[in-house]
Amino acid sequence: MKISVIGAGYVGLVTGGCLAVIGHEVAVTDNDAAKLKVLESGGVPIYEPGLDKILAGARKEKRLRFCATTGEATAAGDVIFICVGTPPLPDGAADLSAIDHVARVIATEARSPKLIVEKSTVPARTGQELKRALAAYGRKSGVAFGVASNPEFLREGTAIEDFLHPDRIVVGVEDESAEAQLREIYRPVLERTFRCPVHAPACPAAAAPAWVVTTINSAELIKHASNSFLALKVSYANMVADLAELLGADIEEVVRAVGMDPRIGPHFLRAGLGFGGFCLPKDLQAFVHLAERSGADFSMLKEAEKINKRRIERLVEKMRKALWVVRGKQVGILGLAFKPNTDDIRFAPAMDLVHALVAEGARIRAYDPQAMEKARAILPGIEYAESAYDAAKDSEAVVIATEWEEFRKLDWSKIRDSMAQPLVLDGRNFLSPQEMRSLGFEYHSFGRPA
Repeated sequence: MKISVIGAGYVGLVTGGCLAVIGHEVAVTDNDAAKLKVLESGGVPIYEPGLDKILAGARKEKRLRFCATTGEATAAGDVIFICVGTPPLPDGAADLSAIDHVARVIATEARSPKLIVEKSTVPARTGQELKRALAAYGRKSGVAFGVASNPEFLREGTAIEDFLHPDRIVVGVEDESAEAQLREIYRPVLERTFRCPVHAPACPAAAAPAWVVTTINSAELIKHASNSFLALKVSYANMVADLAELLGADIEEVVRAVGMDPRIGPHFLRAGLGFGGFCLPKDLQAFVHLAERSGADFSMLKEAEKINKRRIERLVEKMRKALWVVRGKQVGILGLAFKPNTDDIRFAPAMDLVHALVAEGARIRAYDPQAMEKARAILPGIEYAESAYDAAKDSEAVVIATEWEEFRKLDWSKIRDSMAQPLVLDGRNFLSPQEMRSLGFEYHSFGRPA
């Protein structure tokens, strides 16, 4: 099938590359000419494990190409996936201006019927507005447009696996024709008939995903409801962690047992600096805004957001108690990305932490395996280290802000000997308190006994 993808960000590139790998002819475009230039030259403008192999394999099979304009991409596909950004506005609502712009271009450029699929995360009823916009902008052309919703559930760091081996595929449609087209697109995933260059010669065995058909409104709501519930679990774990500290309990023991309940599950029950990234924070805000505009009481989610925002201050408080005076002290920051295995710093807790420590007068030396280039554009006034060891050298405190696996494998005895004083604040409850203290560190984390 001929498919176009509008938007070459984390979602768009993974979607376009994977759709090509499973057998479709895919055209991808973006409004960022510099990004397209990198892609045309064979590069990858973002870090996502396996994405380079996916894109290279798709191009080698001549199933993937990049278009200079949205109009060119519109002509190339019978089905068009919209994967543009929907960032938060000051009031928390999703900014849908990019969706509207894409709708205008598609409607004016299309010369044949198209199925337009929302892949971007959008509030409920966006599909109705999209359909109306397509009709208004394309009223002179007479081209028929179908609209569907196919929310993404891709986790940065495991996005390729999530696309090719999903637990469910949700499609919101208005008619059987749209469902049939989407089912045909995903048939190789549903029937496990594709060859993946990341897992060559064969993909690992996996259960077939559930095929979930809903209305468009429901599909849009599913995405926001899912992400908001995950955010709620993180904030709940952090709320209990604060109580555990006061009572001398261990949050790791608590959430491990709680997560064994199949009604709850262990995922996202993690205490620490809180959730970040471009999905959970903005989707939570957009969901609350949608609820308030509709007259529903979402105060529980508003409190979850407040708890999350307070995590940075909780760590700064721990540093104040340990150092007495933060001003003038050198602090090593390990990790800047919002999670490991990505270079994404959008809404990353580490970035907010650096801002807070700079406001306290600390001198920052930061290191991240993948995210430093992007961080430099946001935090130009701090020092960037060549390695974790370099970040820790002569520091009076080291903060683990992102749980990169390489940080677990560091020679912590070497780090201890290089520091001005051996103080570690583990913002991700990543290391063993017993092991760190046995090495001579003063070690602090969240919800675990001091």
